[in-house]
Amino acid sequence: MSQPESAVADAQAGGRSGQEPLAKLAERYGLRRAIARPRFPVYLRQLWERRHFILTYATSRNVSKYSSSALGQLWQVLTPLLNAGIYYVMFGVILGGKGNIVNYPAFLLTGMFVFTYTQRTVTAGAKSISGNLSMIRALHFPRASLPLAYTIQELQQLAISMGVLLVIVVATGEWPTWFWLMIPVVLALQTMFNIGASLVIARMGSQMRDLNQLLPFITRTWLYASGVFFSIQDKVVGSAGMPQWVADVMYLNPTASYIEWMRDILIKTYHPQNGHNPPTMVLVSCVFWAVFALGFGFWYFWRSEERYGRG
Repeated sequence: MSQPESAVADAQAGGRSGQEPLAKLAERYGLRRAIARPRFPVYLRQLWERRHFILTYATSRNVSKYSSSALGQLWQVLTPLLNAGIYYVMFGVILGGKGNIVNYPAFLLTGMFVFTYTQRTVTAGAKSISGNLSMIRALHFPRASLPLAYTIQELQQLAISMGVLLVIVVATGEWPTWFWLMIPVVLALQTMFNIGASLVIARMGSQMRDLNQLLPFITRTWLYASGVFFSIQDKVVGSAGMPQWVADVMYLNPTASYIEWMRDILIKTYHPQNGHNPPTMVLVSCVFWAVFALGFGFWYFWRSEERYGRG
């Protein structure tokens, strides 16, 4: 009798007599669950092996997302532009949010586009598991492929938005400089953060059904705390008279850090006293959040790999 046949026979006998638990039988014959969580390095290797699936899935979602609308892919750019127009009137003109900012249109659009990238990635990540249960239950693949695909989808949309943003920045009087070569660096760090945040929120979203109802309130609060409509230094310290440490804490907000660095790169009049040198803590914050979120996000999501799709 072969080893697998022997294992089956022993399992049947053990099940009838109760002399040996099935778990011990499986261990003795080197058997494991079909959907058992692999070791972390193996899990990362499996994700890399499925990189073509992840990219193709993200691209196909982008193509199909606006296929039923008349303007199609233009909505990728029109949505943040329309939002920016509304916020410009409300916060820049009516409420005087522009303050002493010389190039407020470029200031506002940079904040909107950078923040929207993270906001949409986190919101999509929350639904990446619960919205694909049929695929998860039918196919065996690393579940982190789904949040990764959703992040890549938003990155592809950002590429179009950034092209529009650069045109608008130049149209408002800002000319390209060598500092613009740092744009991919900032976006790479932000993408690392977005991947980690998406993985964390994906696991939470798979276990907390009410999270999707709470997310709009969370992201709206995040929006107001990230200095999208106003200069944190000018409003918090200058107008409100708060201590400098309050502004420093707000700068440590990951989206505020990426927005601040991108503005310093694109808008030469944003910090005329510092030139193109954002505060050191902003640079440290960008790198820290990228590395920490990516590492913790993968580990946190991997810990619950066996539970996705159950229940």
